[in-house]
Amino acid sequence: MFEALSDKLSGVFDGLRARGSLNESDVTEALREVRVALLDADVALPVVRDFIAKVRERAVGAEVLDSVTPGQQVVKIVNDVMIEALGGEGAVPINLAAAAPVPILMVGLQGSGKTTTSGKLALRLKDKQKRRVLLASLDTQRPAAQLQLAQLADQAGVPSLPIIAGQTPVQIANRAMDVGRREGFDVVILDTAGRLSIDEELMEEVRQVRAATSPAETLLVVDAMTGQDAVNTAKAFNDALSITGIVLTRMDGDARGGAALSMRAITGAPIKLIGVGEKQDALEDFHPERVTGRILGMGDIVGLVERATETIDQAEAEKLAARMMKGKFDLEDYAAQLRQIGKMGNLTSMLEMLPGMGKFKQQLAGADLDTKVFKRQAAIISSMTVKERRTPDIIKANRKKRIAAGSGTSVQDVNRLLKQFDDMSAIMKKMGKLGQKGLMRQGLGALMPKGMQMPGNNRRPF
Repeated sequence: MFEALSDKLSGVFDGLRARGSLNESDVTEALREVRVALLDADVALPVVRDFIAKVRERAVGAEVLDSVTPGQQVVKIVNDVMIEALGGEGAVPINLAAAAPVPILMVGLQGSGKTTTSGKLALRLKDKQKRRVLLASLDTQRPAAQLQLAQLADQAGVPSLPIIAGQTPVQIANRAMDVGRREGFDVVILDTAGRLSIDEELMEEVRQVRAATSPAETLLVVDAMTGQDAVNTAKAFNDALSITGIVLTRMDGDARGGAALSMRAITGAPIKLIGVGEKQDALEDFHPERVTGRILGMGDIVGLVERATETIDQAEAEKLAARMMKGKFDLEDYAAQLRQIGKMGNLTSMLEMLPGMGKFKQQLAGADLDTKVFKRQAAIISSMTVKERRTPDIIKANRKKRIAAGSGTSVQDVNRLLKQFDDMSAIMKKMGKLGQKGLMRQGLGALMPKGMQMPGNNRRPF
């Protein structure tokens, strides 16, 4: 996400950092480029004007221009102003501070991902906040909309309101709240109908539902990929309904980022959640400071650690780490490592969360880091005997043919896996010899093969 904007801003900031000193005209020229980058990213013009004015006001002071690292100071100012534009430090949680069952009203245009997001939110509230959630579809317009939500509810492991033909959206909403009260639900998610475009009939329908249920949250779901149209949609819904929060879907496909940067300033409503994939658990809190870090190439280490904490089996990871530090590492360990990585999702997106890795997007794009590669390698290892996994040196030509046939791959794939395993084994053996003190003293560069250069420094990869 934000690739185009991040690339352009990185170029501007690299130029600033490279200068030993800055004057006001240098800052003005850099901000002109930032302005163009923001406009190209489809950020609303009033937001761009306000953003540039705030940065200029802070950046042309003597304490910045006369500092030891003026370029770095300007980058920090841009970082601070961008965090403010996105909503300030920290995520804004879903408001559940109301008498149960807490109604959450989902609104938006047709095709924005509203129904899918309702299912994702139900799963999130059930798994992460341990709430009993009831899903209810109020969409009587779109064919099979209620059936779609029922299927999503099944996938999330939560109940959905039974369908009764002929009821109006308000009647469905009242029935949902009544069931929620009688059956002890904590949250009722009301998925309203959408339209292809904003019209008074749509708004009036939602107003009636809101009046009948008094929702704790009125969440607007918008497609980040539609850029400025998403911002216009948000403004129209906010003017009519006073939304309490925004969910941006398809953020993983939004290379520009203009919608996210414009939403808070245009509507005053916080972005609370973002959709980052098609899987039902691909719904995340929106952290302005983390998003800013990714846009400006500073990474999102906290987000990466959180993802790892949620998906990695700690006991298995500790066991594997202990074997590595002893210099012991076989194909069964390698397979366990592949399973752990696979749980964390797309590897390229994880690497982009590391500081400085944004500059190497092109190399990463051509590195075939898709998790399908890991699944193929896991299949190859599964086709081996226990003896072969524990002593890979015995795997010769005939064994390779058998393993390839059993895993539905080629001998070349088997050879590639064994080569990667050999490289990793060599690193593990070095780790065992160096120990923790040696690693701390010499850095990760000590593990790299001779002649391998790390980005910017051959001793410290990050």
